[in-house]
Amino acid sequence: MNLRRPTRETEINAILIAPSRDLADMFLATVPRARGFQILADLRSYPSQQTLEIRLRQLQPEAVLLDLSSDLEQAGSLVRYLSGLRPPVHVVGLHTHNDSEVILRVVRLGASEFLYAPFDLAMQQEAVARLRRLRQPESATELEHGKVVVFSSAKPGSGASTLATQTAFALKRATGKRVLLADFDLTGGSVGFFLKVSQKYSLVDVLENGALDVNNWSNYTVTCGGVDILTAPETPFAQSIDSGKVQEILQNLRFLYDWIVIDLPAIFHRMSLLALSEAERAFLVSTSELPSLHLTRKAIALLTQLGFGKDRFQVVVNRVNKRDGIGGTDIGKLFDCPVHASFPNDYFSLHRVITLGRPLANDCELGRAIETLASKISGASAAEKKKLGGVLNAKPVLTES
Repeated sequence: MNLRRPTRETEINAILIAPSRDLADMFLATVPRARGFQILADLRSYPSQQTLEIRLRQLQPEAVLLDLSSDLEQAGSLVRYLSGLRPPVHVVGLHTHNDSEVILRVVRLGASEFLYAPFDLAMQQEAVARLRRLRQPESATELEHGKVVVFSSAKPGSGASTLATQTAFALKRATGKRVLLADFDLTGGSVGFFLKVSQKYSLVDVLENGALDVNNWSNYTVTCGGVDILTAPETPFAQSIDSGKVQEILQNLRFLYDWIVIDLPAIFHRMSLLALSEAERAFLVSTSELPSLHLTRKAIALLTQLGFGKDRFQVVVNRVNKRDGIGGTDIGKLFDCPVHASFPNDYFSLHRVITLGRPLANDCELGRAIETLASKISGASAAEKKKLGGVLNAKPVLTES
């Protein structure tokens, strides 16, 4: 349950995890008077680490308020996990009484604070003040960060890679700003194939390097049509990925680019869920074929179950054929989720540009539909487009091999 409301400057944004509803009710009753915590979500059971990881990335809390009384073993495991994140998430243990043994144990595991019933208001305020001092002061002059746009699908082969690739070039034409197209499909990435580019290094090298070296970043990418391309590995990579590294890389890329467009594997992959959590705009691609519609409906249910509201992702329908007789409104009713955009089935235009390794121009129906999507993403006004007319009307550049 999400409990977001306007945040006061002195409050700590927090997630509450409390299987004991009696304990939760006692604590929540004091929150409005203490004015120390802003409860973003109330979880009624101990989540798995994967579920918690997704909620953390989605809500970005400053602290987790954790019930220690229901199951100390499970709670301790979560304390250890949260304190091991980089940056760590502060844990405030909640208990029915002042238990010195529990306090000692959870502090050793990494907990920052401990509160107990009846949750004295002054103690809460003191704990919040200490948490504030633990947090690094924010810079007064914060740079504007780039935005992450991700494309995924429920059924492989629905065209998410095509839409991601061509949207990146359309964003470049629409804004004239710095754009990165990154292939995060480590087992079946196809962006490099579409654009006829090859690169010695790939996303795997960036992940294994541990830290993004800004000075040598150009060694990892290749430029095509004014867009930097970060390819997937030539050899499929099936090892586990450190989620912290994914988050760190995306944070660093925001300083280098105005737009980071990511082609993801199917939405059921862990990598896709992690990247979606970091994105400003996320598109779930379906086609009007029954298997794709079926899996997309399951994907929407999964995302909702994981706490992604329907405002966090948008459904688009690819390869629409007017003769099919099924429209966006009908598909939206099937998904119980509006269809944000649809794209025509333009096989010949795509075949031509993929054969030549070129970006898709706006001289075909599909190209114009993708350009419209890019304009919606960027919010480019008519005046901006006119100013950038030379860029918009430039012909696609052949990829350098």
